[in-house]
Amino acid sequence: MFGIIRPCRHRLSERLQTSWMAHLCGLCLALRDDHGQLARTATNYDGLIISVLVEAQAAREDSSWRRTAGPCPLRGMRTASVAKGEGARLAAAVSLALASVKIRDHVEDRDGVFARRPVAAGARAVTRRWDRQSAGSASAVGFDTAVLLDAASRQGGLERSLRPGGSVLLVTEPTETATSAAFAHTAVIAGRPGNAAPLAEAGRLFGRLAHLLDAAEDQAADAASGAWNPLTATGTDRAEAERLCRDAVHGIRLALREVDLTDRTLVHVLLAHETERAVERVFGTSRHAASCRHPGAAGTATGEHPHQAPPQAPPGQDPGRAPVPPWVPQGPGFTPPGEKPPNPRNLLAGCAMWALMACSCQLLCCDHDDPFSRERREGFCQRNDCDCSGCDGCGDCCQCCDGCDCCDGGCCDCGCN
Repeated sequence: MFGIIRPCRHRLSERLQTSWMAHLCGLCLALRDDHGQLARTATNYDGLIISVLVEAQAAREDSSWRRTAGPCPLRGMRTASVAKGEGARLAAAVSLALASVKIRDHVEDRDGVFARRPVAAGARAVTRRWDRQSAGSASAVGFDTAVLLDAASRQGGLERSLRPGGSVLLVTEPTETATSAAFAHTAVIAGRPGNAAPLAEAGRLFGRLAHLLDAAEDQAADAASGAWNPLTATGTDRAEAERLCRDAVHGIRLALREVDLTDRTLVHVLLAHETERAVERVFGTSRHAASCRHPGAAGTATGEHPHQAPPQAPPGQDPGRAPVPPWVPQGPGFTPPGEKPPNPRNLLAGCAMWALMACSCQLLCCDHDDPFSRERREGFCQRNDCDCSGCDGCGDCCQCCDGCDCCDGGCCDCGCN
């Protein structure tokens, strides 16, 4: 998974969480259906915004944009209603093209395992195949991926010609052009040509934001490895990079006001608020964001929501351990919660179980037993992609409309207005 949009399930209402997962699963399945199992690795958070935009502009009923998918390990072997149709196919084509560009960039920079010739050769073969596949599926919905590939081909030349003191926006231009074209085409698919211009502007700024955030996030690692970084190469300090990012977020919000949407809720949350959270994740929380906390947090000494107060351990119990619920068996013969199970697997059995769980995707997004220690653990996506800073623990509030200058009262469906 890659992308700057990573909404936490605690910040989305149940309806928005269901819709978000429907588009995520729809993108993954569209990649599988159109391009094969390997292409599912190109599933990314930013690409599914294309699917969200198409559906949000459409005048058709929800049933025509959904289908029931079979059981999947990532959903705990449950069926689900997932996105389908031209929006999912366009999102899949764009995601595959973006993944191809990203892999090609790693190969050129000789990052990590891509520095090895056999790996680089295999990666180049994959990118060539993905370029052809994405072009074919995109043409079926009237989109030409040549604009994406042309932008990627110009990127290297721009980077080599850049000199210290130059504008970092010269480097972000190809990304801006690519995302602008993809966003604008969602209006064509949805039959809303009047939305093309504002969506092109929103896409251009989203591409700028994604490029700058990626550069800022990788700057320290790039400096350590000697890799090229646009901020370092142009001498752009982090304060200026943050200003450009926040200006881009504001510009996206202004552009969205001009877009005629049938249902703007999820689009608004993802593009108007999760973009700001992405900036805060990379650069830190701004004063404005710190002042826009949920009023329910007032009244506690630490500013936490009352439901977030740490539980009190009973007398005689280790205060560092959560209290044992009354329905959990205790006493001789029972393993206390948090302790290691009595029979961890040996190395051979653990490796075999790890391979089985990895192939079935259980290690990614499902709660699972550790293949070696048998301890209960969260999936990788749950541990790494859930930024709960600012969540008040109610599970039904996106916290985005308090003191926000771009919300029109209740537009985020967060249940707290």
